[in-house]
Amino acid sequence: MTTTEPGFDLAVVGSGSAAFAAAIAATDQGGRVVMVERGTIGGTCVNVGCVPSKALLAAAEARHTAAVADRFPGLAPAEPPAGFGEVIGGKDALVEELRAEKYADLADDYGWEIVHGTATFAGTVDAPELEVALNEGGSRRIEAGHYLIATGSAPWAPPVEGLEEAGYLTSTTAMELTVLPESMLVVGGNAVGLEQAQLFARLGTRVTVIEALNRLAPFEEPEVSQVIESVFADEGITVHTGATLTSVRTDGGERVATVRTRDSETVELRARHLLIATGRRPNITGLNLDAVGVQTGTRGEVMVDDHQRTTNERVWAAGDITGGAQFVYVAAAQGTLAVDNALGAAGRTLDCTALPRVTFTSPAIAAVGMTDAQMAEAGLPCDCRVLPLQYVPRALVNRDTRGLVKLVVNTDTGRVLGVHAIADGAGDLITAATYAITAGLTVDQLAHAWAPYLTMAEALKLAAQTFTSDVARLSCCAG
Repeated sequence: MTTTEPGFDLAVVGSGSAAFAAAIAATDQGGRVVMVERGTIGGTCVNVGCVPSKALLAAAEARHTAAVADRFPGLAPAEPPAGFGEVIGGKDALVEELRAEKYADLADDYGWEIVHGTATFAGTVDAPELEVALNEGGSRRIEAGHYLIATGSAPWAPPVEGLEEAGYLTSTTAMELTVLPESMLVVGGNAVGLEQAQLFARLGTRVTVIEALNRLAPFEEPEVSQVIESVFADEGITVHTGATLTSVRTDGGERVATVRTRDSETVELRARHLLIATGRRPNITGLNLDAVGVQTGTRGEVMVDDHQRTTNERVWAAGDITGGAQFVYVAAAQGTLAVDNALGAAGRTLDCTALPRVTFTSPAIAAVGMTDAQMAEAGLPCDCRVLPLQYVPRALVNRDTRGLVKLVVNTDTGRVLGVHAIADGAGDLITAATYAITAGLTVDQLAHAWAPYLTMAEALKLAAQTFTSDVARLSCCAG
């Protein structure tokens, strides 16, 4: 018979960013914490998400930069051979280093225990417990004052005829390949699909992207979509938008995808590999949430209130498992929030009005705040201006003016309510925009704010100046 271990203030299921942020916050408050992880410590971001994908994107960009060096007079292009196995090995080494430094070693420093096993909720609604099947055999039963579900999400594939039989890659398994594919079909033209498509194309794979909606980056502003589609065309990536994958089969070692186009025609596309990048779903399998009265939504997301509390007052949830914005910084903020409310009765909530997002293509796509369409839906008076990068000195000296910055402004108040960019360094630019929206700056204040010359962030100031000036008639560093 397994004896229940009491005395824990917080039991965390999962070991990613939400889990670690929560465990650190609870430990800092003097709580006794235990963490349960069934697989590799660190969760999605460090193991199979942000860190490995951006490491590979950086390697691919380095190779691409050499290939387009002739955009600068006097430089000749070069195409360094891609030692794909070594590139993957370098990525793996970085992941292992960060997993140790930022996760395993931190847990040791803070002093909470990580139990390696699969957790299942047991007990009752009023007295929830965790039953843990240990990886090395046997089991443990854990009782805590509060529980945090932070098990993240996993790649999801749509129900397509023949897909399972033909086999496919996800963003996780694609980054585990050791031989560079000659060709690849990428299904999905949002953030993950765009990053993976450009990554492999720049390393030498022949890539085709299939997107069911009518444009790439379908949830960004239309002007942004136009730029990234043009960039992909320049880099030899074939794109089919408004196209639906209807079936998949194999033929001679290739995947053959049948696609229905926007004109209701049927075409067959062939490639060595098929990568599905159509979203993610919460990891709830085996948690036995019903036993303790934790409700889930239509996509398996754990239902929480604004304080991260589930429908059981002692059970909380944070990160991708809740079905919200799937960003590592959101997960971490939610983990800390849950602990502050659970152990400290803080009654805090998160304000996501100025929540930024970045897609790490090159040029990068970044946005914060409202879109043009969202302003119209909300019935807010809107004035929008688009500044092409040809008017940004940093882009001119980079010899790459592909991109733009768009400002969305409330015409009654003059306040900037949205910023959208596709540019080199757009992620850094959008951080400044996030501060501007948070501070409630008007477009006039942004136009007169200090901006260092020859930075991409100067594009914010220049875009604001388009509301009152013709920036084409300004000198290089006009104030």
